[in-house]
Amino acid sequence: MIVTLIRHGQTDWNLAGRIQGSTDIPLNDTGREQAREAARALDGSAATVMYSSDLSRANETARIIADAHGWNHPHVIPPLRERFYGEAEGILTSEFLDRFGPWPTAEVPGAESKADIRVRIVTALREVVAHARANGISADTRLVAVSHGAMIAELLRALTDGKHPAPGVGIANGAAHDFHVTDDDIRWLAPVGAE
Repeated sequence: MIVTLIRHGQTDWNLAGRIQGSTDIPLNDTGREQAREAARALDGSAATVMYSSDLSRANETARIIADAHGWNHPHVIPPLRERFYGEAEGILTSEFLDRFGPWPTAEVPGAESKADIRVRIVTALREVVAHARANGISADTRLVAVSHGAMIAELLRALTDGKHPAPGVGIANGAAHDFHVTDDDIRWLAPVGAE
């Protein structure tokens, strides 16, 4: 089945450069507009089932997208939630470097490891597909799940041997990425020229 992963819209903490992690911060007005833009980018005529993480910024993004097309309100899949950043939750990204060093090598006490979040995002995608199958949703139905930047980035890195996203490049608010999910494999359906 094809699962489209979308990053939630902007929050005030995104705007301020503050690390949200698993802290439940709501969308701001820009984030709501980004959700509407994400909805416009999706084919509203395709049969679609919505999913989201349990954090309000992802769930509201998913509800805005669903409402724009008359789709179901999202089924919540908790493993889609953002990485827990331990002692870095709530601090400014500028403070992060001073306290913990460069992002790629930083050791943050209490933070969820990249290896753990890779396992969790794969688990989440499999839960989305399992939910769809258990509810008799046909294989040609598009599944759309709203998640978080670190989760989508780590999945892409795992599937592209670290090539995407490029170092220092994050996942934009409202950005969508398609994945083909089977029982044995997950593949990124990369846009032309991205591989």
